[in-house]
Amino acid sequence: MTLIKSISGIRGTIGGKPGEGLSPVDVVKFTAAFATFIAKSSTNTRIKIVVGRDARISGEMVNNLVLGTLQGMGVDVVDIGLSTTPTVEIAVPEENADGGIILTASHNPKQWNALKLLNAKGEFINEKDGAEVLEIADGEKYTFVDVNLLGKVTKNDSYFRKHIDKILALSLVDVDAIKKADFKVVIDCVNSTGGIVLPQLLNALGVDKIVELYCDPTGEFPHNPEPLPENLRDIAKAVKKEGADLGIVVDPDVDRLALVCEDGEMFGEEYTLVACAEYVLNKRSPSEKAAGKKGNTVSNLSSTRALRDVTEKHNGTHSASAVGEVNVVNMMKETDAIIGGEGNGGIILPELHYGRDALVGIALFLSHLAKYGKTCSMLRSTYPDYHISKNKIELTPEINVDAILENIREKYKKQPINLIDGVKIEFDKEWVHLRRSNTEAIIRIYSESESETTADNLAKKIMADIREFIKMQQISA
Repeated sequence: MTLIKSISGIRGTIGGKPGEGLSPVDVVKFTAAFATFIAKSSTNTRIKIVVGRDARISGEMVNNLVLGTLQGMGVDVVDIGLSTTPTVEIAVPEENADGGIILTASHNPKQWNALKLLNAKGEFINEKDGAEVLEIADGEKYTFVDVNLLGKVTKNDSYFRKHIDKILALSLVDVDAIKKADFKVVIDCVNSTGGIVLPQLLNALGVDKIVELYCDPTGEFPHNPEPLPENLRDIAKAVKKEGADLGIVVDPDVDRLALVCEDGEMFGEEYTLVACAEYVLNKRSPSEKAAGKKGNTVSNLSSTRALRDVTEKHNGTHSASAVGEVNVVNMMKETDAIIGGEGNGGIILPELHYGRDALVGIALFLSHLAKYGKTCSMLRSTYPDYHISKNKIELTPEINVDAILENIREKYKKQPINLIDGVKIEFDKEWVHLRRSNTEAIIRIYSESESETTADNLAKKIMADIREFIKMQQISA
């Protein structure tokens, strides 16, 4: 059993003893703590929180616990039911709510679930606020209300339609071009809520030829739900068999988007953001350009350099944030970025909302592909071709990780180095990023190069350095 407490929420495997897995006791405890935090930070006398969930098997049970706990804390609840992470993010400000809770473990397997916590803007709470929620929970500093003050639950199932309408209203989304392109698409929604909303979105965009894989929201994931190439063999085959123009894959809470080209090859999860960003950068209005509004972009330190290349080609500035959606959003606000996200297929378009959103990513990409007028694989070939190697080194408790990272920084001090999140070292157009995991005893090592072999060799070189520094620590101990 596993229970992970972090600044953005709590996640774990269902069952087990309290404190060891995500038990009903833990769900109640952390929901009550979040309600207490929201009540302290809000000026409203009556608190309102929006709750939505993905389709995983434990969702109904966890949802019932959360709703009952919030009522017991005197909170009024808007329950939007089966939903997506970005839909809940949109619903919070629409409802003038004080916060939101999304019940999803994102790409984790079916035995996992989580409470993801949103502020009144519909954005993930920051590190300071998350730490306060954890402190309230650990100290059980919450009190349930008298029977006369119990909260009320209101059901609202209209938010998929509202979310889609907001996407259709974006000037960037060209429904006429998409209709004219007459795309045939295959979708894989891993038997979660994407299976409900993707067909609705595609129909609204003028896509009528839809082949559905795993679109029954049962929560029985037919394959590992993380949208990585090794998990997408079925849709790759289906795209070729059906003669489709494109394959579209989302994770269980629909904040990550992966694409499959017409030849069954992966577009590349890293390149979902690159393609959408290029489209947005191209579509800046003459008045925006005349006013000197730059097309700035943001991604995290472990994302592909291709976004920087595309941004600079359009005379914009790319900035790299620490890993984590909250960090990306904060830097996007600081730099007035017009699009950003993460290399895991997460698209953030501020014009809609500050959150990763696969639905708006689909609309932007289809608009881009329709206007491009050629195949998906040909579009992919227009972008710089980088390869990322992802590795990790397992650690033992006695290892001083900070000292290891300092040793690496010192050894490569003649290279450009970024220290905002671990250590990132640049070598011309190649880079390596080392960061310690917040949840596991490991150091993650990501490296990128125009050559897959070079990226792997760069990672191996840094890993050899780390092992040497570990030996030195052990000898001196």
